[in-house]
Amino acid sequence: MANMVKITIDDATYEVPAGMNLVDACKTLGTDIPVFCYHPKLGHDGNCRMCLVELATPRKNPQSDEMELAWFPTLQTACTQYVTDGMTIRTMTNSVVNGRKEILEFLLSSHPLDCPICDKGGECPLQNLTMRHGPGTSRMYWDEKMHLGKHVPLGDLIFLDQERCIQCARCIRFEDQIADDNVLDFDYRGRKTRIVTHSEPGFDSIFSGNTTDICPVGALTTADFRFNARPWEMEPVATVCTHCPVGCNMNFDTRTDRDAGGRTAIKRVMPRQNEQVNEIWICDKGRFAHHYMDHADRLTAPLIRKGGKLVEATWDEALTKIAAEFKSVGEDIAALGGGRLSNEDYYAIQKLIRGLGSNHLAAYPDYAPGGEYTAQVGVGAGTNLLDVGAGDAIVVVASDLHEEAPVWWLRVKAAAERGAALVVVNGRETRLDKFATHQARYAYGEEVAALNAMLGSVKAVKGVDGLDEVLKAAKSAKASKEAKAAADAISGANNLIIFVGSEGLDSAGSNALAQSAANLLLATGHTGRANNGLIIVWTTANGQGASDMGFRPDFMPGYQPVKKAGMGYADILAGLTKNKLKAVILAGADPVFDDPDAEKALRDTKAFIVVQDMFLTATAELADVVLPTQSVAEREGTFTNGERRVQRFYPAIEPIGQSMADWEIAQIIGERLGQGAPSVSVAALMNRITTEVVQYAGVTYQKLAEVIKQLPDVGGEDLYYGGTAFQNKRGLGIQWPSMAETGAAVSAHPAKAGEAMKAKDSEVVVVPITLAYDAEPVFARSDMMIERIPMPYVGINPADGKRLKLENGAPISLTLGKGWIISGAAYIDESVPKGVVTLPRRLQAQGAPEAALVATLGKMEKARA
Repeated sequence: MANMVKITIDDATYEVPAGMNLVDACKTLGTDIPVFCYHPKLGHDGNCRMCLVELATPRKNPQSDEMELAWFPTLQTACTQYVTDGMTIRTMTNSVVNGRKEILEFLLSSHPLDCPICDKGGECPLQNLTMRHGPGTSRMYWDEKMHLGKHVPLGDLIFLDQERCIQCARCIRFEDQIADDNVLDFDYRGRKTRIVTHSEPGFDSIFSGNTTDICPVGALTTADFRFNARPWEMEPVATVCTHCPVGCNMNFDTRTDRDAGGRTAIKRVMPRQNEQVNEIWICDKGRFAHHYMDHADRLTAPLIRKGGKLVEATWDEALTKIAAEFKSVGEDIAALGGGRLSNEDYYAIQKLIRGLGSNHLAAYPDYAPGGEYTAQVGVGAGTNLLDVGAGDAIVVVASDLHEEAPVWWLRVKAAAERGAALVVVNGRETRLDKFATHQARYAYGEEVAALNAMLGSVKAVKGVDGLDEVLKAAKSAKASKEAKAAADAISGANNLIIFVGSEGLDSAGSNALAQSAANLLLATGHTGRANNGLIIVWTTANGQGASDMGFRPDFMPGYQPVKKAGMGYADILAGLTKNKLKAVILAGADPVFDDPDAEKALRDTKAFIVVQDMFLTATAELADVVLPTQSVAEREGTFTNGERRVQRFYPAIEPIGQSMADWEIAQIIGERLGQGAPSVSVAALMNRITTEVVQYAGVTYQKLAEVIKQLPDVGGEDLYYGGTAFQNKRGLGIQWPSMAETGAAVSAHPAKAGEAMKAKDSEVVVVPITLAYDAEPVFARSDMMIERIPMPYVGINPADGKRLKLENGAPISLTLGKGWIISGAAYIDESVPKGVVTLPRRLQAQGAPEAALVATLGKMEKARA
């Protein structure tokens, strides 16, 4: 328990934790201390002076040796003070009241009278505090106001109104302290001071939108919300981000909109506070990508192939055709499910496929490890990265968190800054290396060996089944000095969390790496409790849910083994190519965009192809029937994030056209095939899941809706304190318990170590990597973000670039195996090891292999020759 001290506020005495910021202490006790520059996530800056109070601290009287209160002769800024025993403040005296009036009068001396048209109107801390504490009149004249730039672009996403800025520096401090993006600063001095960006492109940060939330005035606005709606007109609807495994809590702010033809439209996306998941932050992908939902390309009716062309049809016609085809397929049917599917979608589709006797199921993309490892030793219930700090350890292996899970990157970085030992294990440098206590490099192919080297050096616990055999093999591996140092940090840690990614790995390699990480956790005893265990950096938002719901060939829902394993992704493609499969469903999956093998398989197969999607994707163009599906904003359901936290999302807008939810489509098809009546609602379907999936037994909609008071207390009437992030009123989610938590036996198993990939002089090792901003068909349809999607490129070490006489931007080609040639621009990158090139996934159609491989690199002229 924290050491408590007594403080007195306006003659009332309270106990608070020692060292707490005075503004925070007053906030928790219900005392109003108005602030502009202070923010509970950023700390103090002391430049706005709005938080003035009368302050006294105890001291010994030099004459009498008795303790007395010593009052400061002038008002003090509360935000720069930390509570000590006996501290006394007054917040309502005449001098304090007058001080606040003068500060507000000064701030308004050059502030424009924009309230009737300002985007912040209705949720503006300056407006609210002026009404509460301001003088009511001003001694300043209109013609004395400074007139600066309006609608100044800091970048393509954020605009600055220089006149409205009160120089609180919240935006600058967020980018420097939280995001580690030094892209904003002050320019000029005095009344001409203004915010400027000094990055190229402007405001180059994937977290830029957060600055508009914490801005206490209408100085910073987003390109899509500026002059687009008023806060009091909109209805907030709780949702969960669908773009990465973090599962950020958000709200869709909606309004009936004339431009949308009278339909409900999403006017902006805002963070919803969940201190255990995303705190009050979201990345720009989650904030701005939603514009694809009302894109003109959305499918509005089913399509059936007639005469070689896809033509519109009725739902009855499409479903009748599907049912007729499926009745005769038997077990020769497969399904691929994309990352946008909810738990209910995955469950219903696998139920349909298994009802026909097949286990041919694969989540797409499939190069992340299976969830059976997190089911065994995943992070304990109650895990919160905010609680991880000095004395704890975090390992991040085979993942670039900044690109793959941006808010996890923020939180892991912050944990390292609080003193946690951060071990980064990767084949190349990533942005997290800057904050690492230990860095371990490996040659691609040796990912498991890198973890096994640490495993062989740790102080292992006793009594874990299978661990002796695993340790014996690990101890035979040669460990570097860095691996031994990392092992010491891990062994001595109070808590240990391991993030396992899949950079450069196929599904088999990812599984082996996850097993190795599980072994390391078991060997050090870091399982079965909060802030300890495994987190998989899934390649999609609901990869964990797909695994939990049995959307895989080897496990039923709840990780019950199947009697006969079905086909995985690669085998499904082979089955289509060889016409061993008679039908396939692709729900929210577009493998043709990524994979030339998928294109060939789907183009040449005789199997009946059904695609469920929002757009006529490259995959849908090859289908026999295309069924229009709903976006996350048009339906409800649950996702399970990488920490195994099940979270609910709600419908915010009306469905586009005749689109339906994926789970509903699957159940209607199942009904026509004699598999029983569909669930009457998604809630009823979740009830079925809670009875069949043992891990989800407690995951009821009632439990998912439960909330507790969170600190800092943001999103209430006092928006000056935490900004415009929303309070969480619709549920914080539930982490289902791992086997290690329930007391079930968990065993260690050997993880197959690979060998370093070797390239000849004319070759390189090609490593596919993930970018936050890519050309994935849904994200690419968000018009706001197009400028942020890079052109196709190949990252290359400067030494290799010099050897090939390549400069930045020079056209180059990669020859990948059987004549598969990929072209792009050279990007000279010092973080890429010599002999290796990085190839971003999803920047161009069929633009990256599934896993690292050896290929030939050359200039385009040579390739053409």
